Amino acid sequence: MRGIDLFSGGGCGSAGARHAGLTMVAAADAWDIAAKTYKDNFREAQVVTARLTDRSGPEIFKGVGQVDMLIASPECTHHSIARGNKPVDEESRRSGWYVMNFIRKLDPRWIVLENVTPMRHWPGFDDLIAELKKTYKLRIEPLDAADFGTPQNRKRLFIMGDKQATPALVKPILRTERNASSILDRVGTYAAEPVYNGKRAASTIERVERGIAELGRKKDFLIVYYGSDRAGGWQRLDRPLRTLTTLDRFGLVQWIDGEPTLRMLQVPELKRAMGLTHLKDQRGDGVKFELDHGTRRDKIKVLGNGVCAPVMRAVVGSLIGGDSSDLLEEEVCPRSRQKAVSRRQSTKPVRH
Repeated sequence: MRGIDLFSGGGCGSAGARHAGLTMVAAADAWDIAAKTYKDNFREAQVVTARLTDRSGPEIFKGVGQVDMLIASPECTHHSIARGNKPVDEESRRSGWYVMNFIRKLDPRWIVLENVTPMRHWPGFDDLIAELKKTYKLRIEPLDAADFGTPQNRKRLFIMGDKQATPALVKPILRTERNASSILDRVGTYAAEPVYNGKRAASTIERVERGIAELGRKKDFLIVYYGSDRAGGWQRLDRPLRTLTTLDRFGLVQWIDGEPTLRMLQVPELKRAMGLTHLKDQRGDGVKFELDHGTRRDKIKVLGNGVCAPVMRAVVGSLIGGDSSDLLEEEVCPRSRQKAVSRRQSTKPVRH
């Protein structure tokens, strides 16, 4: 089956779709670094660097042919609560509509639109849903990556459409309890500096000391920058990582020779947090997710803008196979599944 990805970023979500059996034949993104990254990972796909508008359509590709599934992650900058009370850019907020020409002309059986959960409160959201309902039976569901074997709490809204049948509930497929500690490389892999080196900002020291006060000495933990959840600016390692953003926001406090040290999480660790390991192509062959373009900050931005691969794998698998629970070989930990179900029950999916 053939798919395209609009507002594709570097292809994190497409990596999950491919693992579920979809062949990605085309993609478009406005950022050249993201487009180059996508091309590295999907060499057979047409990849276009273009800013989509309400006039954009499949003509931006050359003979893309029949498409079975359209995936899109419209710009979420101005839906996101991370924006606080900053003015809303109407162009960005309308980007959900920019996929409509592609949908009308390509006529895919399935569609998947993904965005941050506040999108459903956008004034144009109901109109967009009404338009999609003219062609598709829809399921609108918030999904947390932590429920799908990803060591990160990352809740996103998925609009899933099928022309023939109402999409099935995407079931949580946790295999084990995956926590932030699981993404870390071994001590000594990266350079770390003493916390008390005389160069730290007072706010950084305060975050570290709040963590030490709670956990005690010799317990490693993370400090978190750019957060507004009143968690004290730190988090334990025995919990899923808090949401990865486009910013370099996670510092690891490790005790070495009895003293606390600090380093930032590195790109290979953040790739693991996005579920970009143990990937397979549509033939079932193992593949590596390449992330070779741009600066370190650019690479973090590519990841922070992405869709966790295991979640998209489950969504696509649910659409094309009617179920997502058989996508993983390992046994689901009963306690983890119960936690996932409990979290999901707190937010009921919307069926249209």
